[in-house]
Amino acid sequence: MERMPEENRLGDYLRARRELVTPADLGLPAHGTRRVPGLRREEVAMLAGISSDYYLRLEQGRDRNPSAQVLDALARVLRLDDTATAYLHQLAAPRPRTTRRRPRRPSVPPATAQLLDVIGLPAFVTDRTLDVIAANPLATALVPSVRVGENRLRSFFLDPAEQALHADWTRTAAQCVAVFRRRLGSDVDDPRIVRLVGELSLASAEFRKVWARHDVRPVVDKPIRMNHPQVGELSLTLSKLDVDGPDGLMLALYHAAPGTEDAERLALLASLTTEPVRRPTDAPGTRTADGSPRTT
Repeated sequence: MERMPEENRLGDYLRARRELVTPADLGLPAHGTRRVPGLRREEVAMLAGISSDYYLRLEQGRDRNPSAQVLDALARVLRLDDTATAYLHQLAAPRPRTTRRRPRRPSVPPATAQLLDVIGLPAFVTDRTLDVIAANPLATALVPSVRVGENRLRSFFLDPAEQALHADWTRTAAQCVAVFRRRLGSDVDDPRIVRLVGELSLASAEFRKVWARHDVRPVVDKPIRMNHPQVGELSLTLSKLDVDGPDGLMLALYHAAPGTEDAERLALLASLTTEPVRRPTDAPGTRTADGSPRTT
């Protein structure tokens, strides 16, 4: 089984975030030529109130058990928000050694599948690797790459049509990666995730850059701007909801504010996409409400 080598996740995260904070961000003087982006290790250590040698051991993975107080001090220096601070603590937490079982294919709960059929909005379900495992026709009409078996990260970074669809592609793709990393937490040695991250890292310079930032963000509603070939410009909200169950499924749906042009254009797309639902009583040979035979 393909596995990632023993990683220094905590050290990698500290290094990535250190490089994103400048001395000016913290009111430090920047004297002379700096050979590294962001803060130096000794600057982080000084501001966090720990020794330079101890901080070096943390970054190099030679010490993996910092106290909560040290982690909070580092989070303050690195200007981490609450989500990123929680992620930092998660990386430093001891990981139990378990035998990873072969992952089973997740299934969409029947109630969620029914919701996709009746909700009247573009909606789809992804698993924890962002593979699409269910989608309604309107979701595919809005975003053609939202199809069962496709992966949202792969589509964002490797599909030119997906990139052309999104008016703010760079921002939207970066947000997708940050939410993906947040949902994974420290559990990134799933073989499917190893393969996906490896594939995207080789194929996309933009993915390599975004992944190296180690950004983490919570799942929140976010605005999405699209240039749709059928209905024109759209500004929609993408909402994501956890699906009950052990598989880490997420329901995503696009919607627009009622009464807006965006809502009208989304309704137009729905009229071009969906077919009238045939009820059981619509079948040939049945009768209408007044009892007369129904014809086709």
